[in-house]
Amino acid sequence: MFGIIRPCRHRLSERLQASWMAHLCGLCLALRDDHGQLARTATNYDGLIISVLVEAQAAGHTDGGAGRRTAGPCPLRGMRTASVARGEGARLAAAVSLALASVKIRDHVEDQDGVFARRPVAVGARAVTRRWDRRSAGSASVVGFDTSVLLDAAARQGELERELPVGGSVLLVTEPTETATAAAFAHTAVLAGRPGNEAPLAEAGRLFGRLAHLLDAAEDQEADAASGAWNPLDATGTDRAEAERLCRDAVHGIRLALRDVELTDRALVHILLAHETERAVERVFGRPGHAACRVGHEPGATPTDQQQHGHAQHSHSQHGHPDQVATGSNPYQSPPRHDPGQAPPQGPGAPVPPWVPQGPGFTPPGAPPPNRRNLLAGCAAWALMGCTCQLLCCEHNHPFSGERREGFCARNECCDCGNCCDSCQCCGENAQCCNDCGCCDGCDCGCDC
Repeated sequence: MFGIIRPCRHRLSERLQASWMAHLCGLCLALRDDHGQLARTATNYDGLIISVLVEAQAAGHTDGGAGRRTAGPCPLRGMRTASVARGEGARLAAAVSLALASVKIRDHVEDQDGVFARRPVAVGARAVTRRWDRRSAGSASVVGFDTSVLLDAAARQGELERELPVGGSVLLVTEPTETATAAAFAHTAVLAGRPGNEAPLAEAGRLFGRLAHLLDAAEDQEADAASGAWNPLDATGTDRAEAERLCRDAVHGIRLALRDVELTDRALVHILLAHETERAVERVFGRPGHAACRVGHEPGATPTDQQQHGHAQHSHSQHGHPDQVATGSNPYQSPPRHDPGQAPPQGPGAPVPPWVPQGPGFTPPGAPPPNRRNLLAGCAAWALMGCTCQLLCCEHNHPFSGERREGFCARNECCDCGNCCDSCQCCGENAQCCNDCGCCDGCDCGCDC
């Protein structure tokens, strides 16, 4: 349950983005409060689904209600306070995340991966896993969950890998993961007082576990082949086409199971389990076919065709003919072609090319930005902003140039969104493309596909 769900802020509405961050901070703080500071390293996106499911099933659920509290300033939030999730859902998510992190570390030690091949590191890692096993079992028992289901599944996983017959089904390998996630998903219904949801949530968890295992195997296939490590797809002779089919069937099965789950607020659950799982499959195997952008573009047109059409239309409207070379200070026009044997004019006295933005608010070409700090002051400002995570999470002034910049996280959240924007497959709303990254504004409909 690590790294499957990666929602982009452009695909979530403002309300859902706030709810997602509340569960993320709530999981981190629950790990700290129940298991110590080191346990916060077990915070992971997929573990949040447990907390989200408990809250979504709670009777009378409203964002910012009894299941939330105000947390103090945190460096990862730019030293700002925030409303975070609390209660049994966060504690169960913390216990499950800690147990799974323990299993993951133990696997690295047994496989002697990287630094875990060194004996001192391996000894320390084994001590950490034993402590985390005890602590996760203790905190899980408070909310009525038995983490031995997770640990037994991990032990059975190793036996299956060693005893797997040649040409056996890959679903035999994914069975322990399916059993563990099914138990965790089903227990959210117990905590929320919704016994009728146990069966469909167990089915959704089983399929989510299958999806997580297969995607992890597909992502690591090349690296495992290069290092000689065991990989379930290679060991069972499963090709990538069959693995992709199994993953897409699992996504479809999760959506069908969610239809039978009674939820008070299904918006975030629907986004995470019905849409983000599909995007996880697309990250690994690619899209089966790019849908055309729904904002002012013809169906079937590729992004390159759309860009060329847009440039030609703009040139025609501004200059009377699409083939005419544009002049002036249009920042969107392409630079004119230069003779390959002749370099473009450069230097302080060279004329400013027409495609370079000019005017108030723009720095002249070659001139340093205003209010630039010297090396010592810039390094001191950089260290202060780095320690408070302003460089990562907040819009800030650049420590050297003073220019206004977005945080690193905000600039890189859209790296996997693709070139075409997708509206909600259920209601078709909010199909507004971002010109920079191709993302869409999030849909807050919470409907069933």
